[in-house]
Amino acid sequence: MSLQAKVMEQMKVAMKAKDTVALESLRAIKSALLLESTSGSGKDISEEDEIRLVQKLVKQRKDSATIFIEQGRKDLADPELAQVAVIEQFLPEQLTEEEVEKVVIQTIDATGASGMKDMGKVMGIVSKELAGQADGKLISTIVKQKLSS
Repeated sequence: MSLQAKVMEQMKVAMKAKDTVALESLRAIKSALLLESTSGSGKDISEEDEIRLVQKLVKQRKDSATIFIEQGRKDLADPELAQVAVIEQFLPEQLTEEEVEKVVIQTIDATGASGMKDMGKVMGIVSKELAGQADGKLISTIVKQKLSS
């Protein structure tokens, strides 16, 4: 079942349950998918593109929530975090920090990376390998930590 079909199915459930947070989140996914499919590229959206789109939506909401919390606006941050929980259901199972660290160490060993100058190369490989399974910020933090030590 495609992501769009899953979203539509969940939208029906959310409408019947009168779950406005879930409905708003699902409409955001549907909108992003529709925009991507009508972008004029003429190609179908691949599963990787769908995952990337959903990750982008999650990141946007997490960033917004962080800003709202920094400004003392918990009332605005809470709905954003609630939407994150709904949208994350459409992402693959997320890896733990330890699992990401293992992949980073393996990649550093395989590429022979020796310092911060190799960060881009390591980040590219790890990000591609863990697409949708780990947050880019977490990967970046771990790569920096391993390359600087």
